[in-house]
Amino acid sequence: MRVVAQRVSEASVVVDGAVVGRIGPGLLLLVGVAEGDAAEDVEAAVDKIAGLRVFPGADGRMDLSLEAVGGEVLVVSQFTLLADIRRGRRPSFTGAAAPEAAEPLIEAMIEMLEARGITTARGVFGAMMSVRLVNEGPVTFTMSVTRGAVS
Repeated sequence: MRVVAQRVSEASVVVDGAVVGRIGPGLLLLVGVAEGDAAEDVEAAVDKIAGLRVFPGADGRMDLSLEAVGGEVLVVSQFTLLADIRRGRRPSFTGAAAPEAAEPLIEAMIEMLEARGITTARGVFGAMMSVRLVNEGPVTFTMSVTRGAVS
């Protein structure tokens, strides 16, 4: 699993001209599910995301977590994060999980975030989406999760 987390002052997802998900201050998560990913990977990612201290404290340094600031999350599935571009000019997506395996893990991530009391919005799995955001900082982090370990 690969996740790109961007600290935002606001973000939204538009599908067919309609806003389907919108958040205020918090994190936009672009999530790519890899073949072989499991619930333990989702749990590890959610735990890291909820506790990651990327919001400014009183002194302006990154010291507060999403949970501490009451931030929101927008989850957008993005299989292109698993692209292999080492050979040729056309990306290969053979490392990405099939939609029937990926979608339940994306839904599990949303449910786990909500279970922690984090307001969570979402894109539409498999749809062509326009993602709009105001990246604050800019602050952007990438993480890979394999067998429950985050790197």
